[in-house]
Amino acid sequence: MNTASASPAERPTRTLVWDAPVRVFHWLMVASFAVAWLTAESERWQLAHVTAGYTMAGLVAFRVVWGLVGTRYARFTAFVRSPWTAVDYLMVMLLERRPQRHTGHNPAGGLAILALLTLAALTAASGWANYNELAGHWMEDVHEVLANTMLGLVALHVVAVVASSALHRENLVGAMIHGRKPVPRAQGIRSPWRSVAALLLAAVLAFWWLQWESAPQQPQPQQERAAHRHKHQGH
Repeated sequence: MNTASASPAERPTRTLVWDAPVRVFHWLMVASFAVAWLTAESERWQLAHVTAGYTMAGLVAFRVVWGLVGTRYARFTAFVRSPWTAVDYLMVMLLERRPQRHTGHNPAGGLAILALLTLAALTAASGWANYNELAGHWMEDVHEVLANTMLGLVALHVVAVVASSALHRENLVGAMIHGRKPVPRAQGIRSPWRSVAALLLAAVLAFWWLQWESAPQQPQPQQERAAHRHKHQGH
C-alpha cells in the first residue's frame, strides 16, 4: 500500500515566524516594564523609572507602526480577532484539551497583546502627566492603578504562555528568542528584518545614554563636606 509523503514545504520544521523587530521589541518592553516597576517607589532611581516609562511609550509607537507595515505575523490583521473567537479558542483548549494550532499569535494572545499595548500607552501617559504635575494627586492614583493592572495582565500572559507551551508541546519563549517555530516552511516569513531591529535597539540605547548624560550629578562625599565647611565659615 502506497502512502503519499508530505512535500518539504508541508513538513513541520524550524521555520522563521517572528521577525527580529518583534523579538527585540518584546524583550525591550519586558526590560522597561521591569525597571519601571522596580523603581516606582524610589526617589533615588526616579530617572531610571521615568526613562523606562518613556521607553515603553516609544516602543508602543513603534509596535503600532510595525503592526501595520511589518511582516506577516507581526501585522494586526494576522492576529486581531473578535472576543468571541478568543473565548472559543480558550474553551476548546481548557475543556477539550484539544488546542487549535496557530502559526502566529492565537486569538486570545492577540487580544492580550492589544490590551498590553493599550495599558502600556495609558500607564506611560499618566506617568508623564503626573511627573510634570499636570493634574492633582488623583493622577498618581490613576497611574498606580494602571501599572498594577498591567502587572496582573503580564502575570496572566506568562501563565498562558507556559500553559500553551505545555499543551502544544513547543517552547513559545524560545520562539520569541530565535524566532522559529515547528511549522511547514511555506508558513514562514522571508526575511528577519535585522536592520530594522538594529535601528530600534540603537535608538533605545541612544535614548538611555542621553538620559544618563543629562542626569543631574550627585554630590560626592568630599564635595558635601566642603560645602558644609564653607557654609559654617560664612557664618
